[in-house]
Amino acid sequence: MSFTYDAVGATRGQGHCPPGFHSLHVRTRLGEGEPVFRRAAEALLTWEMHRAVGVGLDAGAERAAPGVDVTVTLAGMIKAPCRVVWTVEEPRRAGWAYGTLAGHPECGEEAFVVDRTGDGTVWLTVTAFSRPAKWYAKAGGAATRGLQHAYARRCGTVLRRLAAGEAEN
Repeated sequence: MSFTYDAVGATRGQGHCPPGFHSLHVRTRLGEGEPVFRRAAEALLTWEMHRAVGVGLDAGAERAAPGVDVTVTLAGMIKAPCRVVWTVEEPRRAGWAYGTLAGHPECGEEAFVVDRTGDGTVWLTVTAFSRPAKWYAKAGGAATRGLQHAYARRCGTVLRRLAAGEAEN
């Protein structure tokens, strides 16, 4: 199965949004220090954050890696097949991005990156570019984009709890 868009890997560059796509950028402060960064990075790279958000997730590997297929299931009904296009694991930065495959309600790419800044603050940044691919995503218009923003904010809230060592309620 091939990607449903041409700019594969474009989320690696900050601020890039191909023409005809909507951009998303949500940044959430997770905490401070190396232990928070390590826990957040591990939760992100092993799909723990996504599972804790409450979506269904079927991944072809236990850890994010380029070429790994992932299907996210929303509300138990909407299946969103994706493939990891890039990963990063550095001392102060970790994350990955996946791109949409045929059958996904959207067309585009989404990246999840945890970084620890010079002052020790740890952040999750969710960036994406997308456009509707299915009729119901098109019909949703601005509401669909609002749900994407809400999902990105929820990822930050959940990862903050996981990075602090708290159980998700």
